[in-house]
Amino acid sequence: MTQLEASSSHDYAERARVPAEAAPSAPVGIDYLSLVQAISDYAIFLLDAKGNIVSWNAGAQKLKGYAQSEIVGQHFSRFYTEEAVARGWPTYELEQAALTGRFEDEGWRVRKDGTTFWANVVITAIRNEKGAVTGFAKITRDLTAQREYLEALRQSEERFRLLVDSVKDYAIFMLDPQGFVVSWNSGAARIKGYTHDEIVGRHFSQFYVPEEAAAGKPARELAIARQIGAVEDEGWRMRKDGSTFWANVIITAVYDESRRLRGFAKVTRDLTERRRREELERSGERMREFLATLAHELRNPLAPVRNAVGTMQMETDLSPVVARARDLIDRQVTHLTRLVDDLLDIGRIMSDKVELRIARVDLAELVARAIEAARPFTDSREQRVVAHVPDAPVMIRGDMTRLVQVLQNLLHNASKFSPNGSAIEMQGRVDFRMAVLEVRDPGCGIPVRSLDKIFELFAQEKEGQSFGEGGLGIGLTLCKSLVEMHGGSIVASSEGLGLGSTFTLSLPLASAQSDTAESGTIDAAPHVQPLRILLVDDNRDSADSLAMLLELKGHEVRIAYEGEQALQISPRFSPHLALIDLAMPKMDGYATLAAMRARPEMSRTMYAAMTGFGHASDLDRTRHAGFHAHLVKPVEMAVLDALLAKADGRLSGSGGT
Repeated sequence: MTQLEASSSHDYAERARVPAEAAPSAPVGIDYLSLVQAISDYAIFLLDAKGNIVSWNAGAQKLKGYAQSEIVGQHFSRFYTEEAVARGWPTYELEQAALTGRFEDEGWRVRKDGTTFWANVVITAIRNEKGAVTGFAKITRDLTAQREYLEALRQSEERFRLLVDSVKDYAIFMLDPQGFVVSWNSGAARIKGYTHDEIVGRHFSQFYVPEEAAAGKPARELAIARQIGAVEDEGWRMRKDGSTFWANVIITAVYDESRRLRGFAKVTRDLTERRRREELERSGERMREFLATLAHELRNPLAPVRNAVGTMQMETDLSPVVARARDLIDRQVTHLTRLVDDLLDIGRIMSDKVELRIARVDLAELVARAIEAARPFTDSREQRVVAHVPDAPVMIRGDMTRLVQVLQNLLHNASKFSPNGSAIEMQGRVDFRMAVLEVRDPGCGIPVRSLDKIFELFAQEKEGQSFGEGGLGIGLTLCKSLVEMHGGSIVASSEGLGLGSTFTLSLPLASAQSDTAESGTIDAAPHVQPLRILLVDDNRDSADSLAMLLELKGHEVRIAYEGEQALQISPRFSPHLALIDLAMPKMDGYATLAAMRARPEMSRTMYAAMTGFGHASDLDRTRHAGFHAHLVKPVEMAVLDALLAKADGRLSGSGGT
């Protein structure tokens, strides 16, 4: 209560008790009664010791709507809401005022017409000379407008805060005028890797790569924003872990009503993936045009050379020197023809024009054909190919011609990097419903740094390769593309330089039914009705990409990035199939499975574990935990299609929808 309020209520109270106590008259010239009566912005009135109204000023009439004749003698509780009266609040206010001398409160009050207003209320106890309470002075002020303004402001700020904090794809935060971070949203935490507590109070220059920070780029950007209002930039920025990303950054100067600089709003977006896609699209288009032109120009002169060699082979009286020259030309033309064919195949693959003729392929026959196709090259180096395949027939679903091409390329590669007279091994087996072929050579080996790069287009490993033995660097790229078109995978391994190399090829087994030849890429997966599928994986990229693939197959997908989130989604979504990653923080896949299976509404859901471990003991553990299937990452397309078909069959068998 202000000094004016306090003195007014006190003096008014003193004036009111003068007759009863025969107190001396107020100083001449000051009429406190008239002063109080004239105040219209405050309701000022007196209560007796029981809370009945004994005086009423103009402000009270204006604020509460009662005339003096209507209200004097009534209990002051009529100004309170029914809820407040029911819990005894008016009585409590008087008790507190009597106990402490003064009580102040804010809350809803009721006018004569039943409308309510937000009031500030001060009640002061009035005592006689003996200290006994004889009444109360009550001052009420209408604060409804101020409260509505403050509430609207609070709600506006709260909505803005929630909006900014909920944005995950943009880092949105504030800097003070010197460039120190003062706020941090969830998008900033996701993109840059810092938590709120780690970064607030630190200078934003640490987001820049060292050379740009040393060159003063952060300070220049703030200066430009201060001068012209905003600045936009694209460039490399750094995360907490030291990795970099390509960012679009907008910095906007923030001023208050007096045009005083309060700081800067900074919005950052991670454009790394978009930039990579754009670069890949541009380079891919240039590459397709180049390959098509190159292959065409190379094939034209090969035809007459091949015809000339054929003519020479029909002659029987050639001298030994000419015959050796003819055979040399024949081998080199064959080699060049294979390179041109590889170029054309790469071009077709990049343009999605390769068609596979799918049939049941016998693994042993495939190996035999590949060895025979590579024999001219291995024989020229006096090398042997030793094959080990299972005695029992192993049937693969694939295109025989293309798979022979893949193995021929691998054998050619092994021969080229191995010593003359050495042995190359091919090992076939069945692992986890996949046919696995390994091509091992005793050659120069592959540095660890090159194991992933060797499958890139035009990449070649020069160490251990003699001058003139190099190719175009497309053979392994072609192998990888053709294998993946079959729903398989290929990986390279080596213990290091001089220790040889191993290429491991995995291909899906054929079904027990007899397959007839099919034309086209592998799109003949069994028809599966649309399923509701829940993906539970803390690796967002893995989850998002698999969800995209499943949605393209026509299924309805929900993603949970942690076990707790899966428990929130699953009852409402009621999935037919749940794919659960095992190695998640907080709640791992086993705990998530147990919690989901405990819910009655999840009784018809099929559960599949996803993990990077595929040992027999891992399969036993997931089976005993209650999983219906065990998927080894990366999940092969054929395995995924089989799982979807199994989930469809389970759903159809149960009659669910």
